[in-house]
Amino acid sequence: MILGVALVRPSPVLVAVRDGAPEWPVSRAAARAAARACVAVDLGDVPTAAVAAVRVGGPCPEALRPRVGSGVATIVRGGHSLTGRVLAPLDTEAVRRFAATCGLSDFAVTATGSPMLADHELAVAAIIAAEVPQARITLSYEFGHPGLREREQATIRNAALGPEAGRIADEAARELPGVPVFFARSGGGLVSAHYFRRYPLACDLGGTASLARGRVALPGVPGEVAAAYGAAIGRPEAQVERIVQARGRAELDRVLQDARDEALTRVVSAGALPGSATIAETTVNPLSYLPDGLYRVRVTAEGTMP
Repeated sequence: MILGVALVRPSPVLVAVRDGAPEWPVSRAAARAAARACVAVDLGDVPTAAVAAVRVGGPCPEALRPRVGSGVATIVRGGHSLTGRVLAPLDTEAVRRFAATCGLSDFAVTATGSPMLADHELAVAAIIAAEVPQARITLSYEFGHPGLREREQATIRNAALGPEAGRIADEAARELPGVPVFFARSGGGLVSAHYFRRYPLACDLGGTASLARGRVALPGVPGEVAAAYGAAIGRPEAQVERIVQARGRAELDRVLQDARDEALTRVVSAGALPGSATIAETTVNPLSYLPDGLYRVRVTAEGTMP
């Protein structure tokens, strides 16, 4: 039996799915006997943590600084162009000073050019981890948006959601001891609890996506039940977005294979059986108004449950 869970107020809605057919209500004993649980939740209204944001790049007007709400932010020298050229050496001392004095443990790191070359973001992460051993660090290159501001806001949002995602995952583990727990993605599919803790932004609208999927499968069923069912019928999915440079078809094929390999690795991390992981979709788009040979690549991988 697969358990679908919609985390809604005033209390969660549970649906048992056997051979594709939903059953509810579900007793606590039956829920704890499930082969796996699939959770649908929207994170739009959950508490968020204060974030320490590090932008690696050049100076900018006050209005264009990182937006962190109650958190703190700094801009340090460094970064790359989208062709991988170093714009300035990374100011490692400024990073170290900020990490040691900001007083926070949730960090968001965004460097110019990181979708092409993530070296400076990785270096910043290593410095932060040395200064703040308990730090939770989100790096912008993992989200793939070419635009600095869009990528930075996604990174800050992911970092801000991290502690609450951890609390939700912990609560699910306590309520369903021994049951593997998965969470619904915003764009469809599921991810493991471990993946949810690290990339909660992927599940920001997981409840909404599950509701839409459930309503298609179960027309006329109450909305909350549809959300739980929609989560239960999902399968592991992961996505990789990258900016790549390729001069010629052979080089493009090579970087595409690298992106596909990363997507396959990610979907296994998201909970798919290793032998079941497959590429579901690959899109390649040239970047306009930039040097030839730059492409935005998006690869989606999916797999089956253990």
